[in-house]
Amino acid sequence: MEQAFLAQGTSIDKGENARLSSFVGAIAIADMAKTTLGPKGMDKILQRVSEHDQSVSVTNDGATILRSVVIDNAAAKVLVDIARVQDDEVGDGTTSVAVLCGELLREAEALVGQRIHPQTISAGWRIARNLAKKALEESALDHSKGGEEALFRRDLVRIATTTLSSKLLTHEKDYFAELAVNAVMRLKGSNNLDHIQILKKAGGQLRDSYLEDGFLLDKTIGVGQPRRIENAKILIANTSMDTDKIKIYGSRVRVDSMNKVAEIEEAEKDKMRLKCEKIIAHGANVFINRQLIYNLPESIFAEAGVMAIEHADFDGVERLAAVLGGDVTSTFDHPELVTLGECDLVEEVMIGEDKVIRLGGCKSGAACTIVLRGASSHVLDEAERSLHDALCILQATVKDARTIYGGGCTETLMAQVIDREAENTPGKKALAMSAFARALRQLPAIIADNGGYDAAELVTQLRAKHAAGETTYGLDMYKGGIADMADLGVLESYKSKYHVLMSASEAAEMILRVDDIIKCAPRQREQQY
Repeated sequence: MEQAFLAQGTSIDKGENARLSSFVGAIAIADMAKTTLGPKGMDKILQRVSEHDQSVSVTNDGATILRSVVIDNAAAKVLVDIARVQDDEVGDGTTSVAVLCGELLREAEALVGQRIHPQTISAGWRIARNLAKKALEESALDHSKGGEEALFRRDLVRIATTTLSSKLLTHEKDYFAELAVNAVMRLKGSNNLDHIQILKKAGGQLRDSYLEDGFLLDKTIGVGQPRRIENAKILIANTSMDTDKIKIYGSRVRVDSMNKVAEIEEAEKDKMRLKCEKIIAHGANVFINRQLIYNLPESIFAEAGVMAIEHADFDGVERLAAVLGGDVTSTFDHPELVTLGECDLVEEVMIGEDKVIRLGGCKSGAACTIVLRGASSHVLDEAERSLHDALCILQATVKDARTIYGGGCTETLMAQVIDREAENTPGKKALAMSAFARALRQLPAIIADNGGYDAAELVTQLRAKHAAGETTYGLDMYKGGIADMADLGVLESYKSKYHVLMSASEAAEMILRVDDIIKCAPRQREQQY
């Protein structure tokens, strides 16, 4: 009936067709991502197929995989969106949130097939979610208070180790966990990850990576300029330093002799000399510019004994301003209004066969650089993604210091609490609550499957242990059995697991309540004659 009132090209899927389309799209995305879950998860090769970009990346980071997939299904886009938000908010748990949402929808599909109304399922899920949230809060540990700094640091190392277990860095996870914790602890609670720079340099092996005290710029110093400056006063700028050449586009200058051309060029050079004099008048002995610095200004700075660094990209300039405590300047008429950056030492150092500029003793003492070494650009890119996840989860844990046990322990605990309450809940809501518990138990089952172990055997053993009151037991993926997570030191961030639970259940509930999918007609271009 609606078609009579809608524009041509608009389509509507109704009722069962709409719901089935939503379920199938979301479950397909979850199934694609779930093989990357856990310490034994597999990697995906992402290959771009555009005419100008056929680059390849190898990763098992859920957010990276889902962000790279071009999707036409509306419900699948919701899963991609919650994974992206999880990545932005916490940094880890991106695969878990998509998989849990997909498993909830798989259970919902079975319930809808039993003629249970979506609103009833949603009501049962909300009860189950509140029970799971309460169980999660009660199982959380907090060692950040009462002078337990050593225990809190140990917790941070364990969380970083757990996060890196499912990444490329798993074989060096203890080394990189310490490295990430050292970097985050330098921030002293400021939680500004811009102060931690990750610099990738091909060559060597992953174990050769290290934490550099200070800030590294992968740039070169101008010709004939000092290579080392102590007690540096740094002027950070975003200004054009290439006007020593005539640039009058779309215009024609007619002269009657070569002398006139020389005069025009000299006028341009005088203008640039004046600009350089204004910059030198600021009293800075290091000048860092976002844009290029041409030969004439470079030689002027060399004569004045100023170190000039060109082409520091915009992110680099913004980060430098934050780290050095200076302003990014574009005009130089009022030196008294400009704040110069400060650091103890600017020098050129070698990493492998490359020269980089090191800024040591920055005004922000939190600044540091993690130098990543590796065999190829693909290895370095994946190592950077892995380390970024670890840094983000540590930052989130410093904000909210509560921790929980990993290895499927918490999911089994929450499922047990929901099952116990479902037995006392009358009506069809109890079926929805049991379905929620089954979806939670699917996470440890998938982790076991990905390791090539018998998932049914391990999950039933885990249920029996939790029923016996040993609620710290989870999966030991290196021995293929179950073990006490407190002994193994498998910890996760409370904030990460909380976001996974809430985001996945809310997204699944939203998709479940869909009964129509309306695809709007594209706007028609009007032909111009």
